[in-house]
Amino acid sequence: MLEDNKAFPQNLKIREAEKVEITSLMDNSVDFLSTVRRKEVKSVREWTKKLFRLPIAEHGFSMLIRVSDGKGFHSVLFDAGISPNGVVINAKRMGIRLAEIECIVLSHGHYDHFGGLKAIVKAVRKDNLPIIVHEEMFKRRGVANPDGTIREYPAFPTEERVKPAKYIKTKQPSLIAENLILVTGEIPRTTSFEKGYPQHRAFVNGEWQPDPLIWDDRALVISIKNKGLVIVSGCAHAGIVNTILYAQQLTGIRAVYAVLGGFHLAGKESEPRINQTVEGLKKMNPNMVAPSHCTGWRGIYAIAKTMPEAFVWNSIGNLYTL
Repeated sequence: MLEDNKAFPQNLKIREAEKVEITSLMDNSVDFLSTVRRKEVKSVREWTKKLFRLPIAEHGFSMLIRVSDGKGFHSVLFDAGISPNGVVINAKRMGIRLAEIECIVLSHGHYDHFGGLKAIVKAVRKDNLPIIVHEEMFKRRGVANPDGTIREYPAFPTEERVKPAKYIKTKQPSLIAENLILVTGEIPRTTSFEKGYPQHRAFVNGEWQPDPLIWDDRALVISIKNKGLVIVSGCAHAGIVNTILYAQQLTGIRAVYAVLGGFHLAGKESEPRINQTVEGLKKMNPNMVAPSHCTGWRGIYAIAKTMPEAFVWNSIGNLYTL
């Protein structure tokens, strides 16, 4: 399932996908009334017509990604939400069988992305289910309060807690799903405006130290035949523009078809770079942009205003057929 590349060439041999289906399992909002103009997107309304039970929203993120080379689908779960059971509840209410998942990838080690991991592993019910992580996800983490105290985050699950699944730890870019999906690995910080989060902290060598760059942040990349790259980000602590630039560098593919996920443009540390981020996205000219989770309403509004034809409001239950 996993090919971990120790010495990575600039251009990866990522295989082209014939079809991609991405389902939003957890996000900060659910909208079962609004219409969706794009033919590639089926909204939560379609699920409710069948099951009459609405999914729940929370400050967390999770997407189910199904990718096909024309011969069959591979299913990968990207992130696990914040609550112990939210993703499992939503999957059940949408009629999705989590048992189809072959691999779980965690975008980074913050609690709103791993909270439901234990329940999801139990629902998948597979021995040695691979969970792809970065070594730094296991660090104690927190954020500095204005008075200098530290608000510590919930601890990352130990290996014992996720059994019978198995952690696969890697900092490097890695190919999964028979080389149809790329896990970026650590993302270089190259733009002038995506420089991290000064208030983040990690407990290292017996004390709380600055952790502004959050090096364990990764994204997923897919190359769709005759369309280009699909980039799915959990929080984009590396910066969504940096993330896309690195996906292009790793694959050698310039065309960007779709960008989905959290862009972390909310909060006083992040909002000053909204305009630069949106301009960077606009230059890349994606066919679709679906910001969610930590992007925040100001960032989402700016993207919708600047790129109205590409913009899609992400709701729990959205199904993207690309």
